[in-house]
Amino acid sequence: MEQGKAESQQLMDAVLPLVEQLLSQHGEFFPYGSAMTPSGEIVRIATYGGDEHPPSSEVISMLQKAFISGAQSGEYKATALVYDVHVPLPETGEKSDAIAIALDHESGYSVLVLLPYQLTKQELRFGNIIAQAGENGVFK
Repeated sequence: MEQGKAESQQLMDAVLPLVEQLLSQHGEFFPYGSAMTPSGEIVRIATYGGDEHPPSSEVISMLQKAFISGAQSGEYKATALVYDVHVPLPETGEKSDAIAIALDHESGYSVLVLLPYQLTKQELRFGNIIAQAGENGVFK
């Protein structure tokens, strides 16, 4: 499980710069995914359902299916699904925008990392990380 946690952390560290860049430059981001191959290479995962502007929920669903397929075929040993959510802050209960990163590893390690953020005048500020048990929906 320790290797699963370490490799998931490595994957999270790889996906964060892109979301920070997208938020800083565009003020928003579309859900996206990355995976770690058995050799440790980190790859981006893309899906396309025919719609140029599909709802985020559809993109998340397509990415989950791609992750499950890749896990079953042995292409991936860890996955990261990145999307935007609104969460209540533990300190105040107030709702905040947050980056959600759902991390799953073949070892069974699964965590949902929430990184609250504020974007004002193109300045991106992060709050305290919130971590909770993931659903382990990729490597069943």
